[in-house]
Amino acid sequence: MTDKPAKGPENPLSEAFQDVRAAFGSVGLFSFFINLLMLTGPLYMMQVYDRVLTSGSSHTLVMLTVVAVGMILTSALLELVRARVFVRIGSRLDRRLNGRLFEGMLRRHLQHSESVEPQPLRDLETLRGFLTGNGLLSFFDAPWTPLFLAIIFVLHPYLGLVSLAGAVVLFALAVLSELATRGPLREAGRDSAAAHGFTENTLRNAEVIEAMGMLPGLQRRWLARHQAALAAQAKASDRGGILTAGAKFVRPVLQVAILGTGAYLALQQEITPGVMIAASIMMGRALAPVEGAIGNWRSFVLARAARTRLKSFLEDDRRPAPSMPLPRPKGTIAVEKLVAAPPGVTKPVLKGISFGLEAGEGLGIIGPSAAGKSTLARLLVGIWAPASGAVRLDGADVSEWNHVELGPHLGYLPQDVELFDGTVAENIARFAEPDPRAVVEAAQRAGVHEMILHLGEGYDTRIGLGGAALSGGQRQRIGLARALYGNPALVVLDEPNANLDSEGEEALRRAVKAMKAQGTTVVLIAHRPAILGSMDKLLVLRDGLIEHFGATPEVLPKVTRAVPKPPKPAKGAPAAEVQRLAAASRRAEAAQA
Repeated sequence: MTDKPAKGPENPLSEAFQDVRAAFGSVGLFSFFINLLMLTGPLYMMQVYDRVLTSGSSHTLVMLTVVAVGMILTSALLELVRARVFVRIGSRLDRRLNGRLFEGMLRRHLQHSESVEPQPLRDLETLRGFLTGNGLLSFFDAPWTPLFLAIIFVLHPYLGLVSLAGAVVLFALAVLSELATRGPLREAGRDSAAAHGFTENTLRNAEVIEAMGMLPGLQRRWLARHQAALAAQAKASDRGGILTAGAKFVRPVLQVAILGTGAYLALQQEITPGVMIAASIMMGRALAPVEGAIGNWRSFVLARAARTRLKSFLEDDRRPAPSMPLPRPKGTIAVEKLVAAPPGVTKPVLKGISFGLEAGEGLGIIGPSAAGKSTLARLLVGIWAPASGAVRLDGADVSEWNHVELGPHLGYLPQDVELFDGTVAENIARFAEPDPRAVVEAAQRAGVHEMILHLGEGYDTRIGLGGAALSGGQRQRIGLARALYGNPALVVLDEPNANLDSEGEEALRRAVKAMKAQGTTVVLIAHRPAILGSMDKLLVLRDGLIEHFGATPEVLPKVTRAVPKPPKPAKGAPAAEVQRLAAASRRAEAAQA
């Protein structure tokens, strides 16, 4: 039943590349034939200069041309197939890794209790882009450079030496490009990621920034990180530009050198003019992969850095091992000497608390701020793992239960309700295949069915990213319907009435009573004790310890004090007086918490 991490022998990234190894092998085979067919041009030129022009045979010219065109067409078709194979390699790697990365990002967020930027998905996109672009072609063609050099040496050793010298110079420029740009590109990537993360965090808090005039300070902070990234990028680009310009100088000089050497040898009658032209074309083909590698070196460096980060991310992330499925829980809760703190915090927030609930019981939890109420809520549904002790649901530790299997039997409504871009029905159904009857039933139990029907398209209304199209109270009530979807065995509600009006609170009370009547175990965290009257038990937390626990009628009088109720407004009282007395009533109710 345990859900302990499984440590496999292979990194998932290495496994994904192993999966496409055969495809890379076929690319190498295609590259071999493509490079052989690249000899068509030089050989055709040699035959035209040395045979056709000297013999004057038009029949030979026609036959040579037909054969050359056929070979060039074959080479083009092989290039097309090779490019399509590269695209499919990138797609297969993406399919193998994207789900794993998405899950890993969610796990890392839960483990570290911090915002996790989507850098792994960006890295996967960078790697896939390199695999499907022209950069990788140079690396597959480079192994055939010695073949062309060898053929040039066969034509004449001097021509071979000129070509070899050119290859050495260009290769040295490629190495210098790597050494000169590696550090700045690494700095640019780090600073750029920091700037992107800062931007996303800023956008999530746009309302606070606008309301309190924080934009200038935050903009300066972002600009400093952005300019650091630009400076590092400019430094790398400047260095790379110098070396690229050097390569563009060397390349024509080599062309002049081999043509001049060939012309001299032809004058000495050591080679024919056809050999001179063929050697020039072959040298161009031999050096093309090296030039391509220099031109695409930045994309190669970025792809290599992305691969390194992906490998490190996947090594740190361990998926839970498969566990034997357990039957649907009944809802019995046992909290055993629970010691816990948020991820990344060493000082415990909960300090050895223990209590139990029978299936179908309702528990109200109250306490001052920072008492550990929300931490306990997360532990009850298994979001966080305790430092010691356990939360057991029907005897099984919820932190070690596979949540893909456990999740449908749990309902959870956090303080900050987040909905997702989709329809109302999809959000209530937790983005599983919606069961219309179950969706409507959950909405009715949450008392939100009528409200949904009044939306533009009812249950098919798209609510926008984060539920932007809805008010806070509407989001909270739809979140409650989502928590109730599928008749879960345990429902944990963390301040579910924070954004509700009186109508919403009444709907919440009815939903809680209905859940208890159906045998659902309900845990309700609230600041106002009035909402907890229907709970069977009440738990009072203070400083991470249980101050009171027991039947609600016994505990509630210990934590409330009588507060004089303000008078009700007289009939026909002015609006200002009505508002004043209503505010006093709310303050009185809050004082009871």
